[in-house]
Amino acid sequence: MYKHTSEKPFKCNICDQGCTAKSALKMHIRKHTGEKPFKCNMCDHCYTTKSALNIHIRKHTSGKPFKCNICDYCCATKLGLKTHMYKHTGEKPFKCNICDLCCTTKWHLKMHILKHSGEKPFKCNICDYCSNQRDNLKTHMYQHNGEKPFKCNICDQGCTAKSALKMHMRKHTGEKPFKCNICDFCSNKKSYLKTHIYTHAGEKSFKCNICDFCSNQKSYLKTHMHTHTSEKLFKCNICDRCCTSKSDLKIHIRKHTGEKPFKCNICDYSTSAKFNLKVHIRKHTGEKPFKCNKCDYCYTTKSALKIHIRKHTSGKPFKCNICNYCSITKKELKIHIRKHTGENPI
Repeated sequence: MYKHTSEKPFKCNICDQGCTAKSALKMHIRKHTGEKPFKCNMCDHCYTTKSALNIHIRKHTSGKPFKCNICDYCCATKLGLKTHMYKHTGEKPFKCNICDLCCTTKWHLKMHILKHSGEKPFKCNICDYCSNQRDNLKTHMYQHNGEKPFKCNICDQGCTAKSALKMHMRKHTGEKPFKCNICDFCSNKKSYLKTHIYTHAGEKSFKCNICDFCSNQKSYLKTHMHTHTSEKLFKCNICDRCCTSKSDLKIHIRKHTGEKPFKCNICDYSTSAKFNLKVHIRKHTGEKPFKCNKCDYCYTTKSALKIHIRKHTSGKPFKCNICNYCSITKKELKIHIRKHTGENPI
């Protein structure tokens, strides 16, 4: 009758939880004590309730008695099937009372509520990392132990999260499910699409607090900041070269390995960097997108335009430390220095 009256007479003496039955209170108390009396006889897992153990046992026996009558999906629990059915119906019964978000499960709503409260109850016992999701903490722990449990069945790649493996598999399949609704751009990552959308809006929300640099990507701003600090955190394990970004180091490593994965589909040209291929393709197309606003010259790269602009401004930033010579480009200075050193360029 307590279900009809909403009365919960069995109270926990540790927290404010109330239960409708003595047995329910007993199970609740185990959350505080950590007691898990129901043990699996096939592995080391143990549980607070017999029903949870029975569900776990199905993983060993491949028992998935709950089948969807619309698709081929089947699962070990009735609740799992109920949640799956929401995909077909589009129903999201669990609503946030702070914002308009709706969720398919009570658990997902609970995790969402933590975003509003700012609470991060899942803490790493090795470093200061904490999260509002248990799965995020579990993934984080792999950084400490080096474990990559999610393996690609095509190559040797291992990933720390199932979602990361899913993204990796798209490299093999060529799948690009995230499509721009303005142009033909599509990507294998949602974050790449989000960054691309900024190019249409012209938005560059990540601004440097030292100079005028701004970008549509937080990672680009982070890399840019190294130019002010001269910090180069990424070191080559073959030579003494240090780089400001992980991507720059990856490109540098290819000089040692000779790898040139970016190939032109018109000629035999190949390169170690995607950007170099992009610039090369312009030789075939004749595209010169970087135009001088003082004359009719236009260039295939932004750096080439920047050098050209110095002719108009008389800017010669590269100065010789032996004589008064200065030049527009670093290359010209390098050639000049050889006059002092007597070095043969060949």
